[in-house]
Amino acid sequence: MNTIRTVSGQRDASHETAPPSNHARREREFRTIVAMLRLYCRAHHAPNGTVLCPKCTELHDYAQRRLERCIFGAAKPTCAKCTVHCYKAVMRERVRTVMAWAGPRMLWRHPILAIRHMIDGRRPAPVLQRAQ
Repeated sequence: MNTIRTVSGQRDASHETAPPSNHARREREFRTIVAMLRLYCRAHHAPNGTVLCPKCTELHDYAQRRLERCIFGAAKPTCAKCTVHCYKAVMRERVRTVMAWAGPRMLWRHPILAIRHMIDGRRPAPVLQRAQ
């Protein structure tokens, strides 16, 4: 299991890259966002590669909480296809920036994750049933 270290170099258990749930789809999405954040942060903020900067750490934690609390559970679509946008507008824009930069690079650095994410993106999004 990979560990993210804080700027001070201390191991931070809250940033373990363990998946947030036992659902394979969410586990894979979490691994994908972690990989994208590492690529982006290494290129833009923290060139040493093992430490996420505070802004990227905040985005990592936020994405993890959103994945853990996804109302679709195992049927979770990719966020771009989701009918319920649970991210705050500011965080959604930050994730878009990271994904726009890291997405094309994922094919070279993490080809299996990138291809699986593209395949998952082609699946139809489930429809949220309204309570009557």
